[in-house]
Amino acid sequence: MFSLWGRQPPFHFMYSLSTCWNSSRHTEGREMLREIRDLGFTHAELSHGIRLSLVPGILEAVEAGEILISTLHNFCPLPMGINYAAPNLFKFSSEDRRERESARKHTLKTFEMAERVRARLVVLHTGAADLSGLFGSTDYTEKLEQLVEAGQRETPKYQKLMAEIEARREKRKAPAMRHAADLIRELAEVAGSKGLLLGIENREAVEEIPFDHDLPFFLEEMPENVRYWHDCGHAQIKENLGFIAQHSMHVETLAPRLAGFHVHDVIPPGTDHCPPGSGMIDFKALAPFVRPDHIKVLELNPGVPVEDVRTGYEFLRSVWGPE
Repeated sequence: MFSLWGRQPPFHFMYSLSTCWNSSRHTEGREMLREIRDLGFTHAELSHGIRLSLVPGILEAVEAGEILISTLHNFCPLPMGINYAAPNLFKFSSEDRRERESARKHTLKTFEMAERVRARLVVLHTGAADLSGLFGSTDYTEKLEQLVEAGQRETPKYQKLMAEIEARREKRKAPAMRHAADLIRELAEVAGSKGLLLGIENREAVEEIPFDHDLPFFLEEMPENVRYWHDCGHAQIKENLGFIAQHSMHVETLAPRLAGFHVHDVIPPGTDHCPPGSGMIDFKALAPFVRPDHIKVLELNPGVPVEDVRTGYEFLRSVWGPE
């Protein structure tokens, strides 16, 4: 079985900043990465908003040694004609074979880009189960957040809605999980041949798979180079809504397969991608599970001011350590 750690020694990984913070306001990839470098980051993540026009400058910056690339977030670069962040554009879990083929094709393009910039890991969204009802789609996540914000989480109305969601998720997850797992195994073989890890990200929307309680079992069935990617904001939202009991316990359960983090804070109940230390996440409680070889990527909203990026970065280093 493939193991990246078996091919090269463990390493100490510095913090990284995702280009989701600044890609939308740049027309030149080298300048985009220089802005991140000038904030004190030695590494950047190429997120799912990288337009094709940014690629030449990115390659120039990497080749010049101006910055290192920690990770790529699928799909990167964006498919031709798409000029907005679109990580769920093609779902691995789709019932439509053509959509799954598009997901496969564009993920392989992400692998090619990862090789060119010498990244170590590609973050993946796995897909979703269809929870739509008789009258079309239902945004259960938004409904739950509205009830929590109104102080109704402990009410019979909330519990009834949770029971409806759980029943529908369990009834409808199997086909989506099967399609996603088959495709990820195929992609993992290609990634392994290139020395790449894949990171399966926990998600905030209640229909997105694998569901939190399924993640350990899903990963057990995957090749060794398929790891867990922990998004701190998404896990906190799931705790706020009642889908996981405790954020830190969730991380502890998945620690053996953990490769890294998307780090951002949450203003309750569901406003995420805020600077670390500005919201409700207990980063000190997560610190025991953070290792020097983990990839730690700050993933911030484009509206976060430069000074708040710096403040959040320094806060995180004070809690999790300097590297």
